[in-house]
Amino acid sequence: MKEEKTIESEQIYNGKVVQLRVDTVSLPDGRTKKREIVVHPGAAAIVALMNDGEDKEVLLVEQYRKAVESKTLEIPAGTLEEGESPEECARRELIEETGFQASKMDTLTEFYPSPGFSSEIIHILKASGLRKVSDVEAELPIRFVRLSELLMKIRNGEIKDGKTVIGVLMVSAQNSVEF
Repeated sequence: MKEEKTIESEQIYNGKVVQLRVDTVSLPDGRTKKREIVVHPGAAAIVALMNDGEDKEVLLVEQYRKAVESKTLEIPAGTLEEGESPEECARRELIEETGFQASKMDTLTEFYPSPGFSSEIIHILKASGLRKVSDVEAELPIRFVRLSELLMKIRNGEIKDGKTVIGVLMVSAQNSVEF
């Protein structure tokens, strides 16, 4: 497979979180095409686990997501700040969104949610050893859901958020919970 060569790049929009640019590229056969690209700094998402053994519970947040005009139930996550590592971002977001801190963080995976038009990469980490560290009400409503129940919610389409699906399936595979 041959790569596309960028001939020209024009920034169309520069927002707080994303930028939009239009690249003119040269294809291997000599034709040119336009590519609309959303530039994103990346994010970290956290599968935060409470309890050990078969009774594992996952800490989730409930949010209204304007882009899909719906409430979602998802793992905590946030955008990487400049110079911030995925683990630093995950630790910060976990406290900000839920009021919990983890004694241990392990990397599960990273993925491109939509590489056809976005540069975003999401790093998924597993957090354990949770303890409540903030008496201030969390930014978002939180809920603990048993891992087995969460797998059913994924299977029946109640959970559609990609990072949540991938993170939960990764933890499930690590723990040999049948899906």
